[in-house]
Amino acid sequence: MAEDISTPDTETLSFEDALRALETIVRRLESGDVPLDESISLYAKGEELRKRCTERLQAAEARIAKLTVDANGAVTGAQPFGAD
Repeated sequence: MAEDISTPDTETLSFEDALRALETIVRRLESGDVPLDESISLYAKGEELRKRCTERLQAAEARIAKLTVDANGAVTGAQPFGAD
């Protein structure tokens, strides 16, 4: 029985949910048991999910980079993502 790859709008998925969906797609494609047309659809959905995961990781890295530290390296505060 094929696993259901339908997911809500990619933009609303958490990083973890998007990654799980992407892993499911990769497993199905690697199995070699998927017809060509379905493989193309799976690949397109996987690309959307990959982009979502990349965006979420980049946002997290940007937030981490905004942490402020004192001379001893201790975190003294954090600036919200997107704040100047």
